[in-house]
Amino acid sequence: MSKRSDAVHGAEQAKEKGGRLQGRTIMLQGTASDVGKSVVTTALCRIFKQDGYRVAPFKSQNMALNSYVTPDGKEIGRAQGVQAEACGIAATTDMNPVLLKPMQEMNSQVVVHGKPYKNLSARNYRSGFLPEAKQIVVEAVNRLRDSYDIVVMEGAGSPAEINLKQNDIVNMNMAAWAEAPVLLVADIDRGGVFAFIVGTLELLEPHERERVKGFIINKFRGDVTLLQPGLDWLEERTGIPVLGVLPYAEDLDIEAEDSVALEQWKGKVLPENDLDIAVVALPHISNFTDIDPLAAERDVRIRYVRRPQELGTPDAIIIPGTKSTMADLHWMQENGLADALVSYAKDGAVTGICGGYQMLGERLRDPYGAEAEAGAVIDGLGLLPMETVFAADKRTERVRGTVIASSLRNTPLYDCSVEGYEIHMGRSLPTAADVAAEPLMELQAMDKDRADFAGFDGLLHPNGRIMGTYLHGLFHNDAFRRGWLNGLREAKGMAALPCELNFAAQREAAFDRLADQARSHLDMERIYGILRNTAQQS
Repeated sequence: MSKRSDAVHGAEQAKEKGGRLQGRTIMLQGTASDVGKSVVTTALCRIFKQDGYRVAPFKSQNMALNSYVTPDGKEIGRAQGVQAEACGIAATTDMNPVLLKPMQEMNSQVVVHGKPYKNLSARNYRSGFLPEAKQIVVEAVNRLRDSYDIVVMEGAGSPAEINLKQNDIVNMNMAAWAEAPVLLVADIDRGGVFAFIVGTLELLEPHERERVKGFIINKFRGDVTLLQPGLDWLEERTGIPVLGVLPYAEDLDIEAEDSVALEQWKGKVLPENDLDIAVVALPHISNFTDIDPLAAERDVRIRYVRRPQELGTPDAIIIPGTKSTMADLHWMQENGLADALVSYAKDGAVTGICGGYQMLGERLRDPYGAEAEAGAVIDGLGLLPMETVFAADKRTERVRGTVIASSLRNTPLYDCSVEGYEIHMGRSLPTAADVAAEPLMELQAMDKDRADFAGFDGLLHPNGRIMGTYLHGLFHNDAFRRGWLNGLREAKGMAALPCELNFAAQREAAFDRLADQARSHLDMERIYGILRNTAQQS
């Protein structure tokens, strides 16, 4: 039997609706947050792609600080961008039409189809925006169904959160609007998996319960035969099949979306590699996947630090992006990290990315109240001669360019090609013409409709050790990353290493490994059968 199995004959054939043919849908919901829905969704996306289908991901509403910029310069949740990569397609805002980016004091920035809409409190979001959101998300998923054979949808949290169900646009209501069967994912590693599953079903309305077509138990450790009596009981108790038990897997090399992933670093015994790099674990850290390629290098040890006593004497410090630059800078000043960083920078290497770059300057101003009260001013770390002024508009752009700082002329970094994305609300400008800091790179928009955009980015201190940039994904550029690391090695009197890691190829291989592992533990024939049977019932 071919991978395009006869068991799913017609699943890629669309249901005719309103004179058009629509692709099939299937939805992953969870018994709780952080049960692994995003990873399982990514695995199914890759499996369907491997089997020859045109497949796309979808999550109607996502809450995340780790975002992704689409090729046309729009902002969506990181997970949906990664899932699109697993599908082998370019990400669009239809894959995540509503993104919530938490801010201070119970507020979130609401991003609709990739552009900031409003900053709203949880109450105002629920009462003022959600009643209007159905049309936005339904139109988005229908556009995907018009273009793809299968749309793999992801829910959020749990469908049994009673206080949230009235205005639900991301779980069971969304499944009904998109005619999607639901697979319920549960995390056995946290304990009580059967209570989680049965309790979730008990709290669903009868029509919602009928939509649940299978269970996937995730993060299992040990001998699955010892679990079998429980699986048999669960199927007999609910009448719903268990479609697979996925093993607990570490080091998947799949980008994480939420900063909860950083908790894995707590108490972890790290290898004594050649280079020790400390990353400041900011309270509102965002786009921390900037660090992933460094962690994948064989000579690098990454440590996330929160207090000055954890800093030690690393070979470099990275201040990453943040959704709340002024608040996180104040946090650093209050707990002593700011002073420790300034002291370290007298002889050490410091790199700031996006919000971290803004902190390196002399001042941060917020005249319009983009981050704090209108007119707020806070002193920066004073390590680069520039200041940042926050604007009401957000800049999101995929860019490519070249490192041009003349002080790097005799290093591998000079004239190095880079690409990545910018996503920020501040504008940073030099403050002192008599200080020899110079732009780090020259960039141009990758979007052909923005090809006329070009400009300088970042600053490099005259000492060559302190630099800042707005370019997320900087260390995803293999040649730049290795050149930067070799500069740290040289400072320690160590020999340079060749550029061995192709991070993009490693990511592709990771998608295939994830899919192969999931395929070996899931009953894919039954999953394809659920697609086929739902198509026939529709």
